[in-house]
Amino acid sequence: MRCDWVPLDNSLYVKYHDEEWGKVCHDDNKLFELIVLEGAQAGLSWSTVLKKRKEYRKAYLGFDPEVVAKFSEDKIQELLNNEGIIRNRLKIRSSINNAKVFLEIQKEFGSFDKYIWGFVNKPIINGFKSLSEIPAKTLLSDKISKDLKKRGMSFVGSTIMYAYMQSIGIVNDHQLKCKFR
Repeated sequence: MRCDWVPLDNSLYVKYHDEEWGKVCHDDNKLFELIVLEGAQAGLSWSTVLKKRKEYRKAYLGFDPEVVAKFSEDKIQELLNNEGIIRNRLKIRSSINNAKVFLEIQKEFGSFDKYIWGFVNKPIINGFKSLSEIPAKTLLSDKISKDLKKRGMSFVGSTIMYAYMQSIGIVNDHQLKCKFR
């Protein structure tokens, strides 16, 4: 049994659900990757992002925030011409700016992991039976969003941050019936 949102005929979704979603992540590069991908997803389906993830990893050179923070105008143009990723100028520029802010947060807190996990004492494990119970955002996602925006990040609204919290395991919203809970 899996969560109701997982289309069983989509192997990328199944793999993401089974191996990543709701699992605790403390790796800064992975935390950066997911913040970029969640921002890129804004207004689109997560399926679109998952289909493009492999190309994103190549285009973003492994999601090293130090490398992404130094992307030039030529690199931006290269990304805009890359059909393997979401070619949205605002989202691409945001990802570069967010890399710079990410590095500032690392410098201030020692790691982005310490910063983001500092909002909670331990993972929040919810006990929802149905998808309709799972919120799109919470007071905590509001708080994280507000703080990241204050620091200069964009494409980090409360709904995006709640999805991010789910993707890095701050929140475990696997339904009660899900064997991956």
